[in-house]
Amino acid sequence: MIRATSLTKRYGDRTAVQDVSFTCAPGTITGFLGPNGAGKSTTLKMLCGLAYPTSGSSTVLGRPYDEIPNPGRHVGVLIDASAAHEGRRGRETLAVSAQLLGVPDTRVDEMLDLVDLDTAAARKRVAQYSLGMRQRLGIAGALLGDPQLLILDEPANGLDPVGMRWMRGLLRDFAARGGTVLLSSHLLHEVEAIADRIVIIASGRIVAQGTRSELAGGHAATRVRSTDDHTLRSALHNNSIKVSVANDGALLANASVETVGDVALAAGVALRELGATRDGGLEQLFFQLTEKAPGEARDTDAPASSPPAPPPVTPVTTTLEEVNR
Repeated sequence: MIRATSLTKRYGDRTAVQDVSFTCAPGTITGFLGPNGAGKSTTLKMLCGLAYPTSGSSTVLGRPYDEIPNPGRHVGVLIDASAAHEGRRGRETLAVSAQLLGVPDTRVDEMLDLVDLDTAAARKRVAQYSLGMRQRLGIAGALLGDPQLLILDEPANGLDPVGMRWMRGLLRDFAARGGTVLLSSHLLHEVEAIADRIVIIASGRIVAQGTRSELAGGHAATRVRSTDDHTLRSALHNNSIKVSVANDGALLANASVETVGDVALAAGVALRELGATRDGGLEQLFFQLTEKAPGEARDTDAPASSPPAPPPVTPVTTTLEEVNR
């Protein structure tokens, strides 16, 4: 279980996150959705103790994250896949973490197999990894301690379509076994494909949350493409129909298919695509809720504030032969 209660984070006179509240239940995947710079990473950092809230609180598995003994055995976290030491080999990265967590070395090879990093990839230095390979290594690290809960920031970045499908299967299986998953993304379709519940954040504030059907209810929308989108968009606006643009460039009109077709016909515009959006308009709702108002500055996620120094950790020594075997 994850619970965020009125989380607020200010950096000087700038507010990055304002009054954010939501919960994530066991056995579910929650998609934390919002544009780049909306406050997603800052919120996740507060949940993980990497940034402290100016006000508000959060609990993970019933207590603040920094009060969980050996948290990596209970909570798997992937905030920045590029943060892995570039001079280390893939297997070495996991082996060091395994020793710190106190899990058997055999767990390293299990996780490498799980994320499909073969022996050759495991022996490469992280500097030679593609972004997709770093994501796989980061997910392996998050799962290394056999946690009950996963917190993942943009885990699909750098993955190809096959990799994204693999990741969805992995996370669905984790949730089906009773695990809790919170993943952030700025890509609507990625979240739609996997999440049981969706939390939408824009400009540091939660603007909507619920299941796909709950959020989409009452927001009928039509996808449309034409030979002259500029003229069509103007005609729709002249008929008091709100219009936004989807990620793939299609127009999203807040009206029925029949109404949009009639407007296009009257405007003399030939259509190339016309149809209702899936999920009854979730895409239209997302763009309406996250569209930046004129003159509004969108907050960008600031670096995490430095938490107090952790207690000393007993150094762990291992030979290079042991790490890379």
